[in-house]
Amino acid sequence: MTMTPRRPAPRLLTALICAALACTAGAQQDVRLPDLGSSANALISPQEAQDYGASMLRQMRALDMVVDDPLLDDYINDLGFRLVAHCDKPKDHYAFIVVKDPEINAFAAPGGYIAVNSGLLTITQDESELAGVMAHEIGHITQNHLQRAFEDSKKDAPLMALVLLGAIAAGAGGHSGDAPMAVLAGGQGLIAQKSINFTRKDEVEADRVGIQTLANAGFDPNAMANFFERMEDAMSAGAGGEDVPALLQTHPVTTMRISDAKARAGALIAAQKLRPSGSTMDKLQWEKSTAPMLFVKDPSALIPAAKDGKLDTYALMRERVRVLAGDAPKLAIYYSSSLQHQRGFDTPANRYGYALALTRSGRGAQAIDQLQPLLQSAPDTLILKLALADARLQAGQRGAALALYNTLNTQSPRNRAVALAYAKALTVEGDKEQARQAANLLRPLLDNASEPEIYSTYARASDKAGDSVRAGEAFADASYYSGRPFDAMEQLKRLLKRDDLDYYARVRIQARIAELTPLVLELHKRKIQTDDNPDGKQQLQPHDHCSGRLCFGVSAGPAGTDSGATPFDAYPHQ
Repeated sequence: MTMTPRRPAPRLLTALICAALACTAGAQQDVRLPDLGSSANALISPQEAQDYGASMLRQMRALDMVVDDPLLDDYINDLGFRLVAHCDKPKDHYAFIVVKDPEINAFAAPGGYIAVNSGLLTITQDESELAGVMAHEIGHITQNHLQRAFEDSKKDAPLMALVLLGAIAAGAGGHSGDAPMAVLAGGQGLIAQKSINFTRKDEVEADRVGIQTLANAGFDPNAMANFFERMEDAMSAGAGGEDVPALLQTHPVTTMRISDAKARAGALIAAQKLRPSGSTMDKLQWEKSTAPMLFVKDPSALIPAAKDGKLDTYALMRERVRVLAGDAPKLAIYYSSSLQHQRGFDTPANRYGYALALTRSGRGAQAIDQLQPLLQSAPDTLILKLALADARLQAGQRGAALALYNTLNTQSPRNRAVALAYAKALTVEGDKEQARQAANLLRPLLDNASEPEIYSTYARASDKAGDSVRAGEAFADASYYSGRPFDAMEQLKRLLKRDDLDYYARVRIQARIAELTPLVLELHKRKIQTDDNPDGKQQLQPHDHCSGRLCFGVSAGPAGTDSGATPFDAYPHQ
């Protein structure tokens, strides 16, 4: 028996129209920003874009999506800014982060924020491949593709409304019951195809700009095309049972696109070969026209220094992110088995990854055994020395670990990774004087930090050293940077009620409250849910506990009193 399809109910069509009109109104409201002279800035100003990106990063941290590790942060940002220095807009704001996600993907966000998934970093085979993907994302930013997407979505909202009106007309005209939905589906397909075409155009443009940036920065121009081709081959080989990598879903790859990228890279390589070799600087003319610099004997001989046998930092960081973003005990088994049975697996980087997995699995003594041979062949590698200090601390060799941390801190002052690890070691099981030393180590880093762990570690050290006011301020900042602005505000308000604050502390706290107030009010106004405010309404009262797995707190009274807050235990230790 054949059943006649029913015509969509009027209420359904009305709801669709209302949704479309609401979408249109929302799009128009969101993009009604001052025109600063360009079509991109008319949609969203650079400062607003940067604020959006920073807010996104805080929310990602609230969801435990970010691999916050000073060594990785420094590496990925050093690599990113090496590329930025050779892009079209080197003066714009950029920030590079590693996302705790096994998917092979990367993305660019407003404000110059570029995220690289841990899965992408671990699948690359060399630094040029990683740099190629990052250069591609930088290309999206320099070419204003995000702003174009916003503008395009603003144009598509009225188009969707017209599509829905067409569906109503089809239904009112006495057509079969399938007609309205056919029109609606056709319209949605039109918009989707328009988006795909727009994406492909942007992808090709980002490829071309990115390859130029890649070559200018001294990387292999073919790396981008080679990586995408390798991903496409892997997808074809596993088409029967493996999902398409997210990178290929968000960055659709075609044979023509790969060929275009290779042709572009070939042209750049050919152009580089035509450049004159050797020195092009007249040393005598240089000496007459510039101030003398005794430490420069021949400016034409300035070339990058050799690595002197040092380990490949990229390879070490690839294994580091594998361990930090994964399950350490399982990875320890993976490394051990592969070292025994897989030919060619026994490399310094894999030994380093094995040592990290052992340390994070509570087997520091075994990690020391893995690291010591590596240090014999590369004794000046800070990454290995820091791993050895961490392993010694975990193995109960606190004195030896502190001595090594101190040596590293003397050799590399204000190195974030060293300072943070050293401060943690001094604070845990340390006395008041060692806690004060830890706080002094971290205080200079607070001027330009957004990592919650730096603030929480400084807060613990300050609290143990007897400076509960500084500790309270730092715990509030840790909550804020962890995507918990309401908790941060309540902690600051409780702190402000203390009767032992001096003038400067009170002014600092009041200034921080004034800085957070517009954000909290905006979240209230828009009823935006956050981890510490799940229903969009204020959850905490001045006497309440903060809640949630990323809650920070400190006593609201003078040092030694207890307000019921939990300064340390609620924060997840690593």
